[in-house]
Amino acid sequence: MTAPATIRSVEVLDVRFPTSDQLDGSDALHTDPDYSSTYVILRTDRDGLEGHGTTFTIGRGNELCAAAARTLGQRLVGLTLAEIQNDMRTVVRGFTQDSQMRWVGPEKGVVHLATAAVVNALWDLLARAADLPLWRFVCELEPERLVGMLDFSYVTDALTPDEAVAVLRRERPHRDARTAALEEQGYPAYTTSCGWLGYSDERLRELCTAAIDAGWNDFKLKVGVDPTDDDRRCGIVRELIGPDRRLMIDANQRWDVDEAIAAVNALARHDLRWIEEPTSPDDVLGHARVAQSVAPVRVATGEQCQNRVVFKQLMQAGGVHYVQVDACRVGGLNEVLVIMLLARRFGLPVCPHAGGVGLCEYVNHLVMIDFVMLTGSTEDRITEYVSHLDEHFETPARMCGGRYYPPLEPGYGTRLHPASLDEFRFPDGPCWSERLAASSNGHDGGVAR
Repeated sequence: MTAPATIRSVEVLDVRFPTSDQLDGSDALHTDPDYSSTYVILRTDRDGLEGHGTTFTIGRGNELCAAAARTLGQRLVGLTLAEIQNDMRTVVRGFTQDSQMRWVGPEKGVVHLATAAVVNALWDLLARAADLPLWRFVCELEPERLVGMLDFSYVTDALTPDEAVAVLRRERPHRDARTAALEEQGYPAYTTSCGWLGYSDERLRELCTAAIDAGWNDFKLKVGVDPTDDDRRCGIVRELIGPDRRLMIDANQRWDVDEAIAAVNALARHDLRWIEEPTSPDDVLGHARVAQSVAPVRVATGEQCQNRVVFKQLMQAGGVHYVQVDACRVGGLNEVLVIMLLARRFGLPVCPHAGGVGLCEYVNHLVMIDFVMLTGSTEDRITEYVSHLDEHFETPARMCGGRYYPPLEPGYGTRLHPASLDEFRFPDGPCWSERLAASSNGHDGGVAR
């Protein structure tokens, strides 16, 4: 019998793309993002068997995530894949409950972003070892085994592991039919690529028109800096897309609660589906007040929600209508699955945040898992898609006609081309070494702009 593969080393790279050159990704608070990846590679003693994972940042600070990932990743060295899969809950809690590392969290911020990179690389490795796309690998796990991998601490007042198993058991007979439906019809998506805040009105019109021609029906627009600009830009998009397509707005935490209420009510005439991140991502009661005060516009949030506990409170308080869990902001797939189960408990649609480096590739698996294992429905569910940087991935998200289609290749889908890793590695890849050499203001965190 062949011995199980063993993790022998962990490599972590700081990879950054200069997206601020064109203001791609710009919003009300993040005006000059350089989309970046803390990129983790788990190498085994089996030739060609590796796990690749990423966490998403926007430039300066990525080096902090990389340092944390290096520290956390060392806990895996010497473990076999069988040991990991048989007791994944303990392995992952080793990251989140380390008696010293948790002090610089706990379960939030840099250390949690780094946890996500390592945990997601681990799931990529397990799925590749099974020769399955990640979503299929997860959906084929027995409910008791999957739930046993997850950490329900601090959320059992809302959902217990036994209740989670019961839900998964109840939905399991529909798995094959739902898989076939996804393969035929895909999963609905919306585009944010048209609506970055730094874009001119002319570019906004051009990109919206092109997206309509490409078959998109759902559009998201960044707002939050100037009310007059917000109203004008919402008017431009609504005029272009007509009354039958849907428009969402995203303030990226720009407003205080009262500001958010006033701003959204002023823009509601443009027929908005939701307001995203209207205020601080930590303000549960503030979100609840916004939700009550801007109806029928609904509230979407979660891209910077720190962990399952804050998600639980948002759901309990009525502060969220669309659960926008991020594959990397929380502690990787294990915590995402708990949040999805919580959303099912509260009857809320999961509409994952995407757009950053690798996020579309991640969420293409997440929505398949949610559909097959938990809901079997796309009613009032829609997931973000942004086309920037797709060309750097070996297996980019499968997208056609504004819909995600099930990934076919083994793993979690975020493996970058080796040439892209070499070119955009910070600070010594050619992209950055040339910029740093040309800049008299270069510093450890990036190139001053």
